[in-house]
Amino acid sequence: MDSDALDAYIRARLALAGVDIDQLPDVADPETGTPTRAVIMLALREFVATTPGALAEWTPPTGGLGGALGAAYAQQEAAPLAYPSITTAWTGEADG
Repeated sequence: MDSDALDAYIRARLALAGVDIDQLPDVADPETGTPTRAVIMLALREFVATTPGALAEWTPPTGGLGGALGAAYAQQEAAPLAYPSITTAWTGEADG
């Protein structure tokens, strides 16, 4: 992804979250420590270029989980069905 497209993506995601980085200063303020737009964009470019892929590929470990953590993961692995009767009819479980 080229830098202009990456900047547009970052600004769009920030706008969706209600963040306007144009309110940040162009020049660093040593008194308040407020970052500049350029510093924020640099940090966000680095984050978007590296972190989301690692987050998307992460899955919780499945083996050896016990206790509350294991129970919580088991619930996520097999989420409850909103309409189990329809699902059992589709899968043929209702016939037997």
